[in-house]
Amino acid sequence: MSGVVLTGHGGLDQLEYRHDLPVPEPKAGEVLIKVGASAINNTDINTRIGWYSKAVQSGTDTGATQGFSDVDAGNATWSGAALSFPRVQGADCCGEIIAVGAGVDAARIGERVLVRPMHPSCEHAATYAFITFGSERDGGYAQYTTAPAREAFAIQSDLTNAQLASFPCAYSTAEGMLEKAVVDANDRVLITGASGGVGSAAVQLAKRRGAYVIAICGAEKKAQVEALGADEVIARDAPLAQALDSESVSVVVDLVAGGQWPQLLDVLQRGGRYVASGAIAGPIVELDVRTLYLKDLSLFGSTWQPRQVFANLIRYIEAGEIKPQVAARFDLADIQQAQAVFLEKKYVGKLVLTP
Repeated sequence: MSGVVLTGHGGLDQLEYRHDLPVPEPKAGEVLIKVGASAINNTDINTRIGWYSKAVQSGTDTGATQGFSDVDAGNATWSGAALSFPRVQGADCCGEIIAVGAGVDAARIGERVLVRPMHPSCEHAATYAFITFGSERDGGYAQYTTAPAREAFAIQSDLTNAQLASFPCAYSTAEGMLEKAVVDANDRVLITGASGGVGSAAVQLAKRRGAYVIAICGAEKKAQVEALGADEVIARDAPLAQALDSESVSVVVDLVAGGQWPQLLDVLQRGGRYVASGAIAGPIVELDVRTLYLKDLSLFGSTWQPRQVFANLIRYIEAGEIKPQVAARFDLADIQQAQAVFLEKKYVGKLVLTP
């Protein structure tokens, strides 16, 4: 089959499009999926460049094209273990089940499915023993892939494969963050990086919960983010103290971190909640612990998502309660160009890849 393999941590040149990859065989409890579409996420970039290594202390963009020279490959993944190369990346996958392994009902053949990007390493694994699709196992950057049958969720929708492929990673990440922060209609929610895949998903999903949404993004993307449902849009580089009153938001959904981070806690009200699932502007921040405890703030990291988060996402899609945000489509063979465009951050939503 044709597909893209990551040959090592580093620059775009580590991504190789090949035509001689073996079609994977579904093991017991697995399904074989003909991939209809995948998409690009920050996690695909971060995994390629080894950004998850604690040896890296700068933002994603500083090494996104050429990679980093100081990566410790032994802990440069979600799981904290070394990545196995070559690896087929691609956290997103929409496709059709065309074969099943032992123990899987053959009636599932022909189902259109979305793969849950992050799932337990086995059916009875502890909560935090997880696998990320396209990291700890091969993902969607190929014509065919396998997944545990329990993690291939049937989807009934008139949306195209490309549109559906824009949902799994970004929207489940965003919904997981909102779930962890217990966002509801009483909240004023501030979302950083609101024009990206997870950020634009968070805008829609927070509005679905009835929250008042304040979005931070590039000024040129204001109209598009407002169209997603944002009640207010703040330019990315604007000082928050000038744009917002002190203690005026109840929840911060942060995907950026970096130098602006202390301002996020300043605008949180007493008893406010902060939840993070990204740090593209830089993972090392300065915390005044007095702000944390004197304001009774709660800080959450959000990676793992309960199974119900993805099940809910399927329900939202089928009910038409959230809309796909596909900014552009690329052939999988053009993966290097597609990731280069992704890194320019000039779009709102997702870039989709079709094999």
